[in-house]
Amino acid sequence: MLLAYRVMRLSVPLLLAAGLAIGPAAFLAASIHARAQEPKAATGEPPPGSPAAETPAPVPGSETHIAVLYRSVPAPSSYDAEADPEDLGVAGARMAVKDNNTTGRFTKQTFALDEVALDGERDPVEAAKALSAKGVRFFVLALPAAEVLAVADALKETGAVILNAGAPDDRLRGADCRANLFHVLPSRAMQTDALAQYLTLMRWRKIFLIVGPTERDKAYADAMRNSARKFGLKITAEKPWTFGPLAKARGDTPTRSEAMVFTRGVDYDLAIVADEANDWGDYVPFRTVDPRPVAGTQGLIATTWHPTLETWGAAQAQNRFRRQAGRLMRPLDYQAWAAVRSVGEAATQKKTADPAVLAPYFADPAFSLPAYKGVSLTYRPWDHQLRQPVIVVQPKAMVSVAPEQGFTHQRTPLDTLGIDLPETTCKFP
Repeated sequence: MLLAYRVMRLSVPLLLAAGLAIGPAAFLAASIHARAQEPKAATGEPPPGSPAAETPAPVPGSETHIAVLYRSVPAPSSYDAEADPEDLGVAGARMAVKDNNTTGRFTKQTFALDEVALDGERDPVEAAKALSAKGVRFFVLALPAAEVLAVADALKETGAVILNAGAPDDRLRGADCRANLFHVLPSRAMQTDALAQYLTLMRWRKIFLIVGPTERDKAYADAMRNSARKFGLKITAEKPWTFGPLAKARGDTPTRSEAMVFTRGVDYDLAIVADEANDWGDYVPFRTVDPRPVAGTQGLIATTWHPTLETWGAAQAQNRFRRQAGRLMRPLDYQAWAAVRSVGEAATQKKTADPAVLAPYFADPAFSLPAYKGVSLTYRPWDHQLRQPVIVVQPKAMVSVAPEQGFTHQRTPLDTLGIDLPETTCKFP
């Protein structure tokens, strides 16, 4: 926490000075405009219409197989306008394999995707072992934290590299970290730090924290409390949500008036909802007694990807994905894409697909992943978390990008998000 305090001590005066000079709204507009003017990072994507833009024919020789393990998305029992698509996540991996083969043709490398949809109670460990027996050494997992750990431990002696694309749990980057496990999506700490930086920028310092009943909700709330301490915000009130899954309830539900009274008598600038299952968080906006914005897991959120992200070459990626998948790219699609591209980019840079070479190279400062975020991304050596800008969005528009301007760090501003080296509890063998 000492380093986090130093980051805050150095950054907040700069931030407040800028805000006092021009006002929060103007400062935010200038910040986003400045980011939009940044030179685009290389995307690894060839110009449209060039010969390299076509998917190359397989080159004779061995292919590098990358497995994607994910839980099948059940069809909704009734109409759901926002139901998850059946190919959620895996569609991003498919686009990434095409990108890998485009860049790999210059080093005579080819890549193939092994898709494993886990139905029902099918054990991901058994599925991973079966693929490992066939020689697969790279695994992208869109699975809960417990299953990610089980697969990483089961394949420890095989030399396999595991890329976590779906579990944001901080413990996977802390006490439960593994040397063969790399994390592509931001941790919960990174997500809540991104929101906290924006709240600091806007001087919304008083938070009303509303916590759902699940363990994931409580983990998100823990991360938000830590971010509030880190950036000098105050949680003025905290209440558990006890009204059930009202997000899809009828407008005349009997608990509606009770839920509205729930926010009465609280002094706060913004409500933070912790509802990772999307059961009730969307019910809170516009139903508070006092007119206040809502953020957290619903409302204003911190995420990896959004349909409104267009800068830094993202518009080309959005269009390519839409042509290939027939729908908009979602965060899990982007995270699976980044995981598969990590393998392809490292293999191209090192001119080998040997996991014994690529695993240590991921955490080497020489490795970087162009990923439509304005800067190339790198993995932190102390917990194998992918450093990355985190976008702050509302449902129909991008609002900001964290780290916010003015938050500084001796290595990179990206390390103002999440757990820093002096604070980590990760101990690799």
